[in-house]
Amino acid sequence: MIDTTARMLKPTTPEEVQSLVAEAGAAARHIEVVGGGTKRGIGQLDPVDLVLSTQRLDRIVDYAPEELVLTAQPGVRMADLEKLVAARGQMLAFEPPRWTRLVGSRGEPTLGGVLAANLSGPRRIRAGAARDHFLGFEAVSGRGEIFKAGGKVVKNVTGYDLMKLMAGSWGTLAILTEVTIKVLPAPRAETTLLLFGLPDVRASEAMAIAMNGPWEVSAAAHLPAFAARARPLKAEMPTTALRLEGFEASVAARVDGLLGALKGYGRIDALDGEHSRDFWVQIREVEAFAGDPRPLWRLSLPPAAGWRGPHGLPGDALYDWAGGLAWLLTEEPAAKVRAVAKALGGHALCLRGAPAFGPRDGALGALQDRVKAAFDPLGVLNPGRLEGAA
Repeated sequence: MIDTTARMLKPTTPEEVQSLVAEAGAAARHIEVVGGGTKRGIGQLDPVDLVLSTQRLDRIVDYAPEELVLTAQPGVRMADLEKLVAARGQMLAFEPPRWTRLVGSRGEPTLGGVLAANLSGPRRIRAGAARDHFLGFEAVSGRGEIFKAGGKVVKNVTGYDLMKLMAGSWGTLAILTEVTIKVLPAPRAETTLLLFGLPDVRASEAMAIAMNGPWEVSAAAHLPAFAARARPLKAEMPTTALRLEGFEASVAARVDGLLGALKGYGRIDALDGEHSRDFWVQIREVEAFAGDPRPLWRLSLPPAAGWRGPHGLPGDALYDWAGGLAWLLTEEPAAKVRAVAKALGGHALCLRGAPAFGPRDGALGALQDRVKAAFDPLGVLNPGRLEGAA
């Protein structure tokens, strides 16, 4: 729950962040850590005494396009960052989503928030998650200590890979004050193949063929009838989409090969260039489900079994990551949704309508508690955010 009465502070230097955290720990106070504030509604917080925003830590520290490396403070807005790298023909290959309309939030997503939540878009199946592009950082722990990890080159990790730990920790372990990420050349061309009318199981087969072949598919999604009919796509039947990117001649050759492999799956159309890019923005932002009042779930599942999750729960689904990510609108109890995902070898996150995180129990829960105690023994940062509920 967002505390609207807590005082908000906006430090401008890492030293100010360190001082604020140290003072909070000494006074037994609790801090909510935010970037642009667009994901504040995800996860329930215990009461806090103040809100610390990284919005004014918004400087590009170093950008070396020829080295494919960028260092920035966490408050840099994603829109500004993507514009900067696009001007040099580069991109953030993990295709980070915004989700502002999806979760009904205001503000501008920031780089620190994206990394803290480990947010990744459709290209994750090809390029990896946000954590795979996270090379190094400087941060302030819940102990009020400044520490560093990683570096400013791609091959830099010895010992513990703390970037993987910070990505997805939702600000519960430390406050990032500087981050280094990998950027990649943007593709010169892209084509999206659209298959129509396939039921979920058949679409899963088609996506598996595409992903397991030599065509270097960079995104694969399936929209069942409800999602396909919704704005802004407004298709008349279920739609399965496969994206290929790269140099024009390479894309054309791979499209021809994939068309041959999928000839038994019915009619196939193609989207090129800007039309393809617009389509995948809609998938990345889950536009089909924005504004729907039902609880919204994000199920991470083994791709081959992805369709089984929503099929065990009444509701409406949209599949990304070749079936490995199932978005689900359902009124089913949270415990049942989490149980279905767990039985399939996955897990569930609720973006609205139910507690975001599940209960922390067993060996994994004990490990999480030990990690939290190591970085934030007094529970200063984002208290209760990952505690979860049944």
